Amino acid sequence: MTLSTSADARRIPTLSRIVERVGIHNLSLILALVVLLVIFGALRGDVFFSTRNILNIGMGVAILGVLAISQTAVIVSGGLDISVGSIVGLSTVATAMAIQATDAAGLGIVAGLGVGALAGLVNGLLITYGRINAVIVTLGTMAIFRGVAFILSNGQSISIFNDAFRWIGIGRVMGLPAPIWILILVAIAFYVFMHKSIKGRNLYAIGGNPVVARLSGMNLTAYRVSMYILSGFVAGIAGILLAARTGSGQPISGSQGLELEAITAAFLGGCAMQGGKGTVVGALLGVAIIGILNNGMILTSVPTFYQMLAKGTLLILAVFLAEYRLNKS
Repeated sequence: MTLSTSADARRIPTLSRIVERVGIHNLSLILALVVLLVIFGALRGDVFFSTRNILNIGMGVAILGVLAISQTAVIVSGGLDISVGSIVGLSTVATAMAIQATDAAGLGIVAGLGVGALAGLVNGLLITYGRINAVIVTLGTMAIFRGVAFILSNGQSISIFNDAFRWIGIGRVMGLPAPIWILILVAIAFYVFMHKSIKGRNLYAIGGNPVVARLSGMNLTAYRVSMYILSGFVAGIAGILLAARTGSGQPISGSQGLELEAITAAFLGGCAMQGGKGTVVGALLGVAIIGILNNGMILTSVPTFYQMLAKGTLLILAVFLAEYRLNKS
């Protein structure tokens, strides 16, 4: 009896440490993932759990995952970037134009990243020095960047025939598609930056209480501009992945709800509207939920308009839960 009680006593602290380490919110996301796997597995298990479909899910969420991770960092710092989808489209056009003109994959990559970072700089300057609300600015630049992409491409798709560049989107390393590896590298880089570096921890302080952060000597303007530049740069990475995967630069690329899904994943991952909360792991779990939900609905032949309804509902639910947790804490 004594031995049994002692074992139970040891087991309870261990369980509580696991819960504390993983986090209640992340555990709830993992539970939601399990529920989705069970549902779609029961409906289309023969196809859903196939290796090919699992890799398809991974490929499908690679671009979204990259954007959701950077969106998490922006929201943690107290901002929001609705223009990332349009920046992706603009980056694909810039990349395709550079490769078409030079036939150099490297120059195409530089063009895509440079245009993305420049677009992020525009957002950051307008928000910080123009003192305009981030939602209004990025909503406006979303339309502007999309318009610029259409002007540069004359509204047409620009084909990419460079095999070295195309490998980024369709190549494999150790059996995994290259875009998945890029997502892993981006996730590791942001995890180290946000959770292990002083500047990353400062983002939480700025988003949580900007007044205290400013009084402690932090340059809020520099931090916020830098975060939007980083957001644009990462959107450039997503644009390169999309251009390499489709073999073209398309002005409409990325603007078909990609920003909505990235923001949804970030809020699902635990971000708070006011800033100061959010993790890379949570963002990845949110991306996984969206990816599995999208794939499962396609496999079960759910009509497109119902898919749109589900994504919109998911965003509202994610924000509601985030605000509820904030008010309870």
